[in-house]
Amino acid sequence: MDNHSSDTALSTALSTDLPPAERILVTAHALFYRDGIRATGIDRVIAESGVAKKTFYRYYPAKNDLIVAFLEYRHRNWMTWFEDAVKRHGADANALVPALAEWFESDEYRGCAFINAVVEVGGTLPEAVDISRRHKLDMAAVIRTLLPAASRTAKADARAMAMAVDGAIVGAQFEESPDMALKSLARVVKAITDTAKG
Repeated sequence: MDNHSSDTALSTALSTDLPPAERILVTAHALFYRDGIRATGIDRVIAESGVAKKTFYRYYPAKNDLIVAFLEYRHRNWMTWFEDAVKRHGADANALVPALAEWFESDEYRGCAFINAVVEVGGTLPEAVDISRRHKLDMAAVIRTLLPAASRTAKADARAMAMAVDGAIVGAQFEESPDMALKSLARVVKAITDTAKG
């Protein structure tokens, strides 16, 4: 999704004049996405963001506050990338596969931050589930714009494609190559668009 590796994001956060709150957030984003929310302790975020513990707690009184901020930040950045990527690849349903291929083939790909977050903390942090649900609805809304405006089934088709995208995201995480996930997604997109035409 992002053209910079997590390590680059961390060094960028530390080497620029970002305000402390933003430096903490950028650092947490890189660590939470790469290593997992539960595996990343607050002390590590503090150390790698280069802020004092007191400064950290001024902006994020609890880890849950930082998790919520991370998910909101990730949502904004991912949606901006996704909208741009599908436009660059043709702005129709067929744009989904090459757009996602960009992300799946990047070195820092670790699956969907929202699916991962719900698995890790959804049972104890309802806000993570709420943000993740909104993210998936927003993704489906973008997919809806790739379908013919006159289609009576466009909303349902967009939701079905969004579910197929989520399946491809998960599949690309554990296969040796994302090719099978992308080919499967292409078949689903073709089946849905062919049915909508007929």
